[in-house]
Amino acid sequence: MKYFFTVLYLTILVSILIGCNSEQSSEILDSSTLVDSTSALSGGDTTIFDASSHAFSTPAPNLSPTAFEKHLAGDREFEQAFVTAPAVVNPGLGPIYNNVTCINCHARDGRGRPPGVDEKFVSMLFRLSLPNTENEEAGKSPVPVPGYGTQLNNRAIYGTPAEGTVKIEYSEQPLTTADGTRVHLRYPNYTIIDAYHPLPQDVEVSPRVAPVVFGLGLLEAIPEKTILTYADENDVNGDGISGKPNYVWDVVQKRYALGRFGWKANQPTLLQQVASAYHDDMGVTTSLFPFENSMGQSQLKENSPIPEVSDEILDVVTFYVQTLAVPARRNVDDPQVMHGEQLFAQAQCASCHIPTLRTGILDGVPSVSNQTIHPFTDMLLHDMGPDLADNRPDFQANGSEWRTPPLWGIGLVRTVNGHTNFLHDGRARDLMEAILWHGGEAEKSREVTLQMSETERDALIAFLESL
Repeated sequence: MKYFFTVLYLTILVSILIGCNSEQSSEILDSSTLVDSTSALSGGDTTIFDASSHAFSTPAPNLSPTAFEKHLAGDREFEQAFVTAPAVVNPGLGPIYNNVTCINCHARDGRGRPPGVDEKFVSMLFRLSLPNTENEEAGKSPVPVPGYGTQLNNRAIYGTPAEGTVKIEYSEQPLTTADGTRVHLRYPNYTIIDAYHPLPQDVEVSPRVAPVVFGLGLLEAIPEKTILTYADENDVNGDGISGKPNYVWDVVQKRYALGRFGWKANQPTLLQQVASAYHDDMGVTTSLFPFENSMGQSQLKENSPIPEVSDEILDVVTFYVQTLAVPARRNVDDPQVMHGEQLFAQAQCASCHIPTLRTGILDGVPSVSNQTIHPFTDMLLHDMGPDLADNRPDFQANGSEWRTPPLWGIGLVRTVNGHTNFLHDGRARDLMEAILWHGGEAEKSREVTLQMSETERDALIAFLESL
């Protein structure tokens, strides 16, 4: 399957060059049929007109031949599975870890979900920390838990104890809309079990499902000043929306920088995001994080001074996630979708999910530079209320704040990943449940949605599914 991308890329390139008019698959969209092709181009020139199961895994169509080859090299490394050392290929797994390869968490470069009954954890993990009791340290990195660090590693190499696992139990919270429709929201409760070492009673636990990885280079290319334009931490304009930036530690620059990635915007760059995933999720070291994630724990056998992933591999994997195409919007001229877009704006959803942004220049990645994109995010932190709170601070983000996730591609999650689980922990089983979990700054938007008629709610969902 990894050669699918090569064939698809060349097909797209030839179509552009010679104006191919051949009949297309029902899953491959024809941009010429769109009333407003600009609004359909979610990723600007990186947009791919593909609504199939490969919609999240296609190279950006505007890559140069050299960049395309680098993207494929990154794709190969993204799919590599690590094993226990010593080994000829990909040694260095663990000794404690959550997964053995990037693609297992981000299947088809898409969205993870919580495990079902009797399923193992595959694309969901749990962050850990202790309360920060030092006022002068407020806003700094999370406080590691002795014997655990800042992430629960539920797997380990042979002969080594894993840190533990989590039991998830759900309870139903019924909700009634203004027209009498009953909705049952699923509230999760998490319990750490089989812990290899006693956990402090005040441990902070934050569930996270794997997010999609396409379009990330475009988000990295948005100028900081553009993002800060939407920040209104003290709600000066009185609209009830007070997005704020997260400033996090940049291990390369050795300074605090704007956070852009992760559920709480706790990573400043994709390079650091990728290196962190190798380190925290797979127990694999790099030059950015040279010490094992089990450092200071009984599972540590030794710590080699030689990184288990080279800078070259780190570079191509980062380039890979920077240059994945963004799937085009669909049905933009459908009356129901157009009505839903109006309702989305009227409910003030667009106050946080900013529809249109402009990228600047991202060094070394011209394909994502100077693009008009439609990600539906402001990249800022917002208070989402007590029901969605994890009560775990992360740099400037407090326990109830989350970064506005991009909405592009959200209507294709079922097609690509076979589920419709949304929010940071996948508790929402469909898009309407996700909306109705919103609180805090989004409370007004939630209430507007509850007052909508069934026809209006259907239109709102139709709009979201067009993204």
